[in-house]
Amino acid sequence: MSAARKFWTSLFNLLTELRQPGRGSSWLVGILLITTIAMSAANLLLPADSPLYVSTYTITLMGKYLCFAMLAMAVDIIWGYCGILSLGHGAFFALGGYGMGMYLMRQIGDRGVYGNPDLPDFMVFLNWQELPWYWFGMDQFWFAVLMALAVPGLLAFVFGWLAFRSRVTGVYLSIMTQALTYALMLAFFRNEMGFGGNNGLTDFKDILGFDLQADGTRVALLLVTTLLLVIAFLSSRAIVQSRLGRVIVAVRDTEARARFLGYRTERYKVWLFVYSALIAAVAGMLYVPQVGIINPGEFSPLNSIEVVVWVAVGGRGTLYGAIVGALLVNYAKTRLTAIMPDAWLFALGALFVIVTVYLPSGLAGLLQRFGGQQNGKSASVEAERESSNKPSIGMREVNA
Repeated sequence: MSAARKFWTSLFNLLTELRQPGRGSSWLVGILLITTIAMSAANLLLPADSPLYVSTYTITLMGKYLCFAMLAMAVDIIWGYCGILSLGHGAFFALGGYGMGMYLMRQIGDRGVYGNPDLPDFMVFLNWQELPWYWFGMDQFWFAVLMALAVPGLLAFVFGWLAFRSRVTGVYLSIMTQALTYALMLAFFRNEMGFGGNNGLTDFKDILGFDLQADGTRVALLLVTTLLLVIAFLSSRAIVQSRLGRVIVAVRDTEARARFLGYRTERYKVWLFVYSALIAAVAGMLYVPQVGIINPGEFSPLNSIEVVVWVAVGGRGTLYGAIVGALLVNYAKTRLTAIMPDAWLFALGALFVIVTVYLPSGLAGLLQRFGGQQNGKSASVEAERESSNKPSIGMREVNA
């Protein structure tokens, strides 16, 4: 076997192992950690004229991609393992982002355009006289984080409880999730809501006393994002490998049989839906300080559909496939929109059609199938080699 064939066989075996429950997780975690640490070191330690220097723009872009990867993983948990196609996870992502955005707006203080220490600039512009009650306490980081998790979690619980108890499934549930995020988008567009209306929240200055424009802060945000993505991945992996995970898969495959065996399937679905929403909210919280803005456009149903495409491209029901799909599609989006901005939506639609028709298991399924074929060929070659080396009856008679 040539060296090149050995290399590709080893690579495919590795990628196939990543698809197996409990195997290969350390590889994915190691790759993520090593890549982000290397990028951070290259940004902080190397001079700007070095060929290995990584710009702060790239650091920020990588941080945004990892936030999207976390969001895609949240959708994969509920779609890939429980069969619930949510087209509204962008709402939980945006609510988490707004929670962090409110904290960051309160940190501006009198450094805003109008110099008002109590009111954000957009409230001064709209002639608000006092801070709304739901903004109180948002100047405290711990309280803002708590609210950024509690609000999406509570919304997911109420929505899931009502929907799953009513046994709403399939396309009807997908339409309901899409209607939910669309309604929130329309609400947040209103200036009367007190969230900045069409312009949203922006012009952030610092977080926990650190300048958001400083290289060190950007690197720290990237590392925190990577760490939380790894924690979410490992915790999700532990859940799907547990007895709870097997029940969830049983609910996905034959819910009626699981219910007949005595499982309260709606409770499992609600629990997983809330867990998935919380991961999406964390991704939103990490996204806002890195991109510097949050507006109602994040509630757009198109964004939630785009997340589904990421998961479909990577391969649903794998966790790591969602991460890979989000990274690849968003990188392609960055490159293509720079060259042909109007062609991106057509390319995204074509990509979804191609994946749905020709790659129903996504890239993860393709690699597993190709890796299996490689293993099958290797096994057959080894079998033929062993049979050729085995002496025939005649030879044994001769040797004897």
